[in-house]
Amino acid sequence: MDSYEPVAEKRFPAGPTLLSVGSDQAEKKYWAKFKRPIVVKEYASVSHVEFCPVKPHDFAVTSSTRVQIYSCSTHTVKKTMSRFKDVAYSGSFRPDGKMMVAGDAQGTVQIFDLASRAILRTFSGHKDTVRVTGFSPNLTQVMSASDDRTVRIWDIPSQTALFVLDEHQDHVRSATISRDNPNIILTGSYDHTVKLWDTRSPTPCINTMHHNNPLESVIFLPGSSLIASAGGNKIKLWNVLTGCTHFQTLSNHQKNITAMTVDGSGKRLLSGGLDNLVKVYNMEDYQVVHSLKYPAPILSMAVSPDDTHLVVGMSTGLLSIRQRVIKTEDVAGFIKRRAKVNGGTLKHFRRGGAHKGETGDIVVEKKKAKRLQKWDSLLRKFNHGKALDVVLGGGNGEKPAAPVMVVSVLEELIHRGQLVVALGARDDVALEPVTKFILQWIGNPKFTSTLVHVAEVIMDMYAPVIGQSVLIDELFIKLRFHIERELSLQEDLIKTLGLLESLMLASQRMV
Repeated sequence: MDSYEPVAEKRFPAGPTLLSVGSDQAEKKYWAKFKRPIVVKEYASVSHVEFCPVKPHDFAVTSSTRVQIYSCSTHTVKKTMSRFKDVAYSGSFRPDGKMMVAGDAQGTVQIFDLASRAILRTFSGHKDTVRVTGFSPNLTQVMSASDDRTVRIWDIPSQTALFVLDEHQDHVRSATISRDNPNIILTGSYDHTVKLWDTRSPTPCINTMHHNNPLESVIFLPGSSLIASAGGNKIKLWNVLTGCTHFQTLSNHQKNITAMTVDGSGKRLLSGGLDNLVKVYNMEDYQVVHSLKYPAPILSMAVSPDDTHLVVGMSTGLLSIRQRVIKTEDVAGFIKRRAKVNGGTLKHFRRGGAHKGETGDIVVEKKKAKRLQKWDSLLRKFNHGKALDVVLGGGNGEKPAAPVMVVSVLEELIHRGQLVVALGARDDVALEPVTKFILQWIGNPKFTSTLVHVAEVIMDMYAPVIGQSVLIDELFIKLRFHIERELSLQEDLIKTLGLLESLMLASQRMV
């Protein structure tokens, strides 16, 4: 008796939903927290946006002949680097946030001290516009990529070029250094190729990937084991660990993709294009989970390391700044997660006896006895007829259970071989709830097979007493009408299916 299992509610396959592919309620709620954008007008198109890696995560905006540093809190200009002789490109922070590097249309690369805005170093070696610059994670080297088809690695102390990577056949418009290894460099060119370089190798180019479109953006995904390249209206994903093999293509933009970035959490990939759209991809399955519309073609984009700001630069000179509203409880939850004690550490073993279990801990606790429903208690005592009355809401003014629960109890009685016992010895008043339930729900495809069987049992049992009760006679007449209607409907459906099969066969023969 102690091992009695309550009647389980019957489960049915989930039907189709009206949610469109890619819609995600959690993502919608997340992006809805970004307030209406603050829009700033620059003098020329905004070619590059980048956040400072260290707090307070100010961001640099490269436009025309200057690089401006915007405050992340007030969204106003704090500093301006304007000592360029021509159009500036790719203002980038050093990982410690103390310096900045930028290129210009004359092929010059300059390093600035952010505190004094003084020019600390100037590198001259490129013969055409320098479109991309960036610091190495080792802080002592700078990378630059130019329209002269070369990528150069500069040594800051000696002001000399350590490496010149010159295997591209067209303008190099995108390049990045791996955060995990300063010797690994990724470049993308208008010659339709993505190249992976290792400066420690005698032949630095260790792999070439063919994108089949001019490359506008290439990035390492978190961990540097995957690569994303954007050219034309496609993003291609490559696996470095399997020899840079291509494993997926994302085609969600209508026009050329010009910018890609990864959010601070490393869970979302964002892309912006000339179709005025920013697409957000879930990096688990690379499905689009959200889209943002902008008033002009997008050239640059960046997300702050703490995921509170999204800044987008456009070809018309517009700069859009979106800030995510963070509630106090969200901040408290973030602090609590950071303060979580990792298992196996000294702090973990010094938590003390008063420590309460956390999420994920295995807590040994006493098993609580489940409270049985009234019909389960009656079934446990083998009082089958009374259990059926209770689940149908019969007697003492009790509310009937949900239809799926009634059907579950009927199936339990069939399984036990006690359906005849439960339905037997009933007068017209006791038989009415069962018959009414069958009349109401026999047309439901989920319940039809079970209720047809129950109806057959009732008719076999009570056929000899038909004509002795007006109430039972009326219910049986209604039941007969419902069954005849269902049969007629099934016949029509079978005819329709036969017609459709004939049409399908005829169409296949024509093909």
